[in-house]
Order: sequence, then C-alpha cells, then structure tokens
Amino acid sequence: MSTRTTTLSAARRRSILQLFAGSSLVLGAGFFWQNSARSAEDAVQIAPPAQDLTADGQGVQKAIFAGGCFWGVQGVFQHVKGVQRVVSGYSGGTAPTATYPAVSGGRTAHAESVEIAYDPTQVSYGALLQIFFSVAHDPTQLNRQVPDTGTQYRSAIFATSPAQLKVAQAYVAQLDAAKSFGKPIVTRLEATASFFPAEAYHQDFMTENPRHPYIVINDLPKVAHLKRLFPDRYRADPVLVKRTS
Repeated sequence: MSTRTTTLSAARRRSILQLFAGSSLVLGAGFFWQNSARSAEDAVQIAPPAQDLTADGQGVQKAIFAGGCFWGVQGVFQHVKGVQRVVSGYSGGTAPTATYPAVSGGRTAHAESVEIAYDPTQVSYGALLQIFFSVAHDPTQLNRQVPDTGTQYRSAIFATSPAQLKVAQAYVAQLDAAKSFGKPIVTRLEATASFFPAEAYHQDFMTENPRHPYIVINDLPKVAHLKRLFPDRYRADPVLVKRTS
C-alpha cells in the first residue's frame, strides 16, 4: 500500500457530509477532483492467517474493526459471503460521546468502526482479518487513513473474546515477519470491545450514495479489490442494515 497526500482534511469531509446528509443532491466529480488528490488505496495480496478460529457451534459471531472512515469498511464487508450484518459505529470511548459531531473532533477516544455479525461456518474470523488487512484499509498508516487524519481514524481491532485477540496478535506478527506491507503494521489491538451504532444516515452510505465523490475515489475501489482478490468470498448484493433492521 502506498501513502498518498491530499488537500481534503477531515474537517472538510465533515462539512461536505453535513451539507449533503439527507439530501439527494450529489456533488459533481469535477469539483471534488479539483480539491483532492486521488486517494484510493492499493490492495495488497497477503497470506491467510496461520492461526484461526474454528466454528464451534455457537452460531453467529461478532467482530469489530476500525480502519478509517466507516463508510468504506462497512461497504467492503457488506459484500463478503457469510456476513449477515455490518453496522457502522464508534468504539473505544463512552456512550455519551458516541456521536458523529463529538467523534469527529478527535478527543473522545472513539474510532469510527464497524461491527460485523458473521456465520463462522461460512467465513472465519481469520478470513475477515485477511480482508481487513488486505483491501479494507492500510494498516501501516498511524492515526489516519488517507484522506482523513486523527485518532478517530486509527487502525484497530476490538477483540470480542480472548480467542479473537490471540488470533489477531498472531496474524499481525505473521504479516510483520513476512514484511507483507514493506512497513510495520500499526494496528492497535484494543482490549475493550465496545461498540455504539452510528447515526442512521451513515448506515449503508456506500450503497445509497454510489456517486458521492468520496465514495467513488476512496471506497468503491476497495470493493473492486475484494472482488478481484477474494472472488470466492465476494457477494454481488450487499447485506444492508436497513433491510435487516
């Protein structure tokens, strides 16, 4: 994955969202291209984890990942077979500060995150981790994902069990030892698996706003990478929050 620079700040992204949230108006791509360098991340083909969790008959499991703006991370995992639901939200802070205006300020301890409900008989936790590191975000960027900066955009895994934590730790060590990214992984393994759903207008944002310039430049390429690198795990029709609520 390569590091890219852009003139689009997190504050500008927030102002764009606040201006167009709830509106059918779509910004012209020309405007956005004049105000931002191309920032879609490259995908990296990586080995699957040597350690993984086995399906234990306990039914649907949950995983919580943070990898920059939750629009794209949610959009990627909504296209993964075996995933039953993906909710955008906030992890790492407290309930009173789990709102977009507060989290965007970067002082709440929250990260934009997604909670993934998945069937372990169809897709394992390790497979989700492989997709997370390979196509969903760049795990070598500290407290940022181009074009967004701040601890609220950090790369993090919020393990929901000691077994998940063990697998995640082993996989990070495996990828670093193999120098899979050319730079050290900075993903934080956070012990508290807190999760608070984000506001309704953030849910299914990629599907509902496919022509939004932020989505076109930063997020739709991630879904294309998923389809190319993980064809057996790709599903064409995303599983949407507003269809399963």
